[in-house]
Amino acid sequence: MKRGRGFRRTRHPQRAAFTPKTCVPYAKLCQALRYLLRDGPGCLLVGTNRDHRLPLEGGAAIPGTGCLVKAVETAAQREAFIVGKPNRYMFDCVASEFDIDPARTIMVGDRLDTDILMGNSCGLTTLLTLTGVTTLDEVKGHQESDCPARQSLVPDYYVDSIADLLPALGD
Repeated sequence: MKRGRGFRRTRHPQRAAFTPKTCVPYAKLCQALRYLLRDGPGCLLVGTNRDHRLPLEGGAAIPGTGCLVKAVETAAQREAFIVGKPNRYMFDCVASEFDIDPARTIMVGDRLDTDILMGNSCGLTTLLTLTGVTTLDEVKGHQESDCPARQSLVPDYYVDSIADLLPALGD
């Protein structure tokens, strides 16, 4: 039996989890579905995020974790519990463990639909870096919209690169 980080391998899991990986064999998706169907509601389907794609250099991309989660959700006909961004569950766990004050916390990220949405929904100041999947034109489109859902994707600040923050951090 393989052990690590407090988990143990079992033939009767209580959850099927999907985390970011660049290679997930089809057999793993089938195995997760088998557990979910066999154990019913007693087996929780957990996903880390719903990212639909992960950016690569030159504008290329690969399918994100959200694609894997959606495949199993569709086959199992149930919705996954997402513990990562944009769900506030992760922030609430960290905030309670480390006594974090949202008013003094900034969420830095490169995605509007995960990083910035989570920061805004948790009452954090948000900073978008334009080095990922989001363009400034997308931000402006959301900012000019009257739709509350689109407004929730607007960051408080943005920088072209995370490196632009280094001078502000000082020595």
